[in-house]
Amino acid sequence: MRYTYAEAMTNPDYYIPLAQAAEAAGFHSITIADSIAYPAESDSKYPYTPDGNREFLEDKPFIETFVLSAAIAAATTTLRLTPFVLKLPIRPPVLVAKQASSLARLSNNRFALGVGISPWPEDFDIMGVPFERRGKRLDECIEIVKGLSTGEYFEYHGEFYDIQKIKMTPAPTKPLPILVGGHSDAALRRAVRLTDGWMHAGGNAEDLDKYLARINELRSERDNPGEFEIHAVSYDAYTPDGVKRVEEKGITDVIVGFRNSYAKEHDTESLEDKIKKINWYGENVIAKVS
Repeated sequence: MRYTYAEAMTNPDYYIPLAQAAEAAGFHSITIADSIAYPAESDSKYPYTPDGNREFLEDKPFIETFVLSAAIAAATTTLRLTPFVLKLPIRPPVLVAKQASSLARLSNNRFALGVGISPWPEDFDIMGVPFERRGKRLDECIEIVKGLSTGEYFEYHGEFYDIQKIKMTPAPTKPLPILVGGHSDAALRRAVRLTDGWMHAGGNAEDLDKYLARINELRSERDNPGEFEIHAVSYDAYTPDGVKRVEEKGITDVIVGFRNSYAKEHDTESLEDKIKKINWYGENVIAKVS
């Protein structure tokens, strides 16, 4: 089992010491949140809150995903950086491939690119990208990032992107892991079909079991399923026995946080209290499971 520390929308000055504390406590990775901008007006619903409310995001601080990943990579030695998740189809995929490859190379392959579709049409509008057929656009983006991150010549001719034969160097010295986030059946199928793993965004245990069963079904249909990462949020992750239960279900990485990121209130918890919780988890769960 691997352990991922989740923190977002907190004081930007906290990220480096929190990442260092998580690394020292035995965590394997840290999530990096992604948000471009907050629109003043929107009818959009957030898919992971009970009522679809998005107001918890207003005025919350977000450091740009690749910038924060690079800063944490420079301040740590073993901690993996995992965007959770990068809104890939609103971005130019060739540029993302360059950013991800560069970060993976400089961090000694400690970068795994978690990707997904933004639920906000406004994100697409402000980036000049059509909201329609966003799923197919994401598929093409993933294929392009995968192809260009190898360091070999690559060309692509799809519905949305037409890229001449090009090469990007330096490339990571190991294949760049790409993971897909999302709970829809399309997201699960995309994860199994195109990438190296799936990222769960939380919810009740019964739904998680359904997602895991569907992933197993999809993987069984492949001739060579290969290795597949499953990153999941679960209350079981907070006890040694619970960790063993989720591991038996095929979960490879548990995502662990210590506060409600969907709260409307700003995070006022001190850095010292956050580090105490990280250390508690390291001593009472990670060390005991290991």
